[in-house]
Amino acid sequence: MTRSRAPVAPTDDDGALSPASEEYLTWLAVDQGRARNTVAAYRRDLASYEASLAARGKSVDVASVADVEEHLAARRGEGLAATSLARALAALRGLHRFLVEEEWTSGDPTEDVRSLKTPRRLPKALTEEEVDALLRAADGDDPAGRRDHAMLEVLYGTGIRVSELAGLSLADLGSDTGLVRVLGKGDKERLVPLGSCARRALDRWLGPGGRPEFEPRRWARRGDAEAVFLNARGGRLTRQGVWGVLKKRATSAGLADRVHPHVLRHSCATHMLAHGADIRVVQELLGHVSIGTTQLYTRVSPEHLRAAYEQAHPRARLTAPH
Repeated sequence: MTRSRAPVAPTDDDGALSPASEEYLTWLAVDQGRARNTVAAYRRDLASYEASLAARGKSVDVASVADVEEHLAARRGEGLAATSLARALAALRGLHRFLVEEEWTSGDPTEDVRSLKTPRRLPKALTEEEVDALLRAADGDDPAGRRDHAMLEVLYGTGIRVSELAGLSLADLGSDTGLVRVLGKGDKERLVPLGSCARRALDRWLGPGGRPEFEPRRWARRGDAEAVFLNARGGRLTRQGVWGVLKKRATSAGLADRVHPHVLRHSCATHMLAHGADIRVVQELLGHVSIGTTQLYTRVSPEHLRAAYEQAHPRARLTAPH
């Protein structure tokens, strides 16, 4: 099921890519650091793909396995070299995996292309000890330190997306309720509880010595004045800015190779379920439309499975009679 059709449909009829594809290309360039030529080649591949889908009256959120295979067959028929065809498939796979990861769609039509089924990957979470190390690495008393610590505490404490964190406004923070209002994909609102650690970190950031130090004499944009998290120039911190903070603090904690934009979101869900949270509660917390998405976090490693079995089953560790 698609979360929202609006973000994936083309914006006009002049060949421009859909916002979904533009978001994916931005992620490749900014978050993944892919080369400019690679991003340009992917842009051409995705433009051809979207044009093929549009001819069938479709968009990327409803593409099927047949749509992908027919498009690739057409490109092969145009004489596209094998290496270029492989790159085109890589672009399509990357786009659809990104859409699933970002929860804009729930299915990946490229998984079964050419009978090469790609299993849905488990979300990569940090251990609780690694989260503690990351939070300690961001715990400074200067304005940037207070901001970064509050950001990471809120990301881990609530499980919200990086884009949702960047979009938070002061009015979204409940003064007495301990809840924060989050605007998710498809403009769907939900209320998420703030734990005590996140609330204390927010209080330090919003109080003297924190956010006020970043406030400009004159706001450049109206929305900046309401933003919970500001950059050093007094503007609303962007999604890319949040990701930059996460990478910087992860490097300080020795976790540079373990982080990705949603690592604290995945860690929040994984740790809550491991401590006995009801899966429906976690689904509501994360804003998942489908319980199937939340169920990914219930998969455990063979080692964890074996340890839990030996601890819980009455005959798991009994010595067999001779």
